[in-house]
Amino acid sequence: MAEVKVPELAESITEGAIAQWLKQPGDQVEKGEYILELETDKVNVEIISDYAGTLTELLAEEGDTVLVGQSIAIVDESGKGTAAPQAAPKAEEVKEESLKAEQSVPAPEVQQEEKSTSTVIASPAARKLAREKGIDLSAVPVTDPLGRVRVQDVEAASAAPAPKAAAPQAPAPKAAPAKQDDRVEIIKMSRRRQTIAKRLVQVQSEAAMLTTFNEVDLSAVMDLRKRHKESFIKNNDTKLGFMSFFTKAVIAALKKYPLLNAEINGNEIHKKNFYDIGVAVSTDEGLVVPVVRDADRKSFGEIEKDIADLAVKARNNKLALSDLSGGTFTITNGGTFGSLLSTPILNAPQVGILGMHTIKMRPIAVGDAIENRPMMYLALSYDHRIVDGKEAVGFLVTLKDLLEDPEQLLLQG
Repeated sequence: MAEVKVPELAESITEGAIAQWLKQPGDQVEKGEYILELETDKVNVEIISDYAGTLTELLAEEGDTVLVGQSIAIVDESGKGTAAPQAAPKAEEVKEESLKAEQSVPAPEVQQEEKSTSTVIASPAARKLAREKGIDLSAVPVTDPLGRVRVQDVEAASAAPAPKAAAPQAPAPKAAPAKQDDRVEIIKMSRRRQTIAKRLVQVQSEAAMLTTFNEVDLSAVMDLRKRHKESFIKNNDTKLGFMSFFTKAVIAALKKYPLLNAEINGNEIHKKNFYDIGVAVSTDEGLVVPVVRDADRKSFGEIEKDIADLAVKARNNKLALSDLSGGTFTITNGGTFGSLLSTPILNAPQVGILGMHTIKMRPIAVGDAIENRPMMYLALSYDHRIVDGKEAVGFLVTLKDLLEDPEQLLLQG
């Protein structure tokens, strides 16, 4: 018999919840075959069997939380499918359990009384009289200076009126169980949703978070996309969206204001000279932030492809832990859902996050004229512990300038 255990997943992940068993007792499994899906704080991971044979027993049920290294299933490598026999207890264990059971049995009441009265100093006559009258010697008031109970003490105790027994208290009425409101549906939070909630609250309690705003005219970006739409698809096999423009502009602004690409570690500031840009993706299980690695070294087409691939993997629960780890700065686009303005929450330990919003045609003063332009509000949330307002505002102004003149992005590479 072989035990299937939860493997090491990542340095920061020590446990997970069983989302779904892909195999059931009696099923044949091959070495390396997926047997269950494990839901972790970040992604769902499919766990394989390191053994070939018959799955004989599941040691945890769907929904159970299991730890890394914990045994979760039994595989019979002989293939016979018989359950592992339970080992018979050793003789020493039986003897020990028997002794424990014997010690736990309460002594009869007569023995308990004899044990208590035997410690009282009393004359034989007093003991005999106490037994006849059913009096506990330990409760008899003593008048002898030496503390010995005598016959007259027992007679005095028997003549004294017996104390009235306290009236038994009526048991407190049990609180009636709260009636379930049929109009309310109770849904258990998924492990990922619990983690998201915990991290967002933690960020707001630990970081000195502040948000600053600006707006950008996207006329030039939209014109550039329109002019190069077909050639871009032909050369890159993907559409030219807005995200590649924003990613390139963010990187250029981060190079100018590097503290927004840093993180706080104790009393140290760790400035990062690489640009792994996280892009928030909404899924049924909650928001995830896969990372575009070395985005500064990638072309517009490569960035668009990476973002599209990561979004598909996220919505199909196929993201690997490596897709989510790290990240130096995050971009989130609430505009895809129609958000006009928001204050995004930091993706710790990062100290900056850019919020994009929906594009609205608004009248804008252009020289001496008023024109309707495609305008977007931008929001930058940042950690005021290391980023001052001057840098935050300068970052957004740089972003605005680059997006309103996107040819600069092409010149910067």
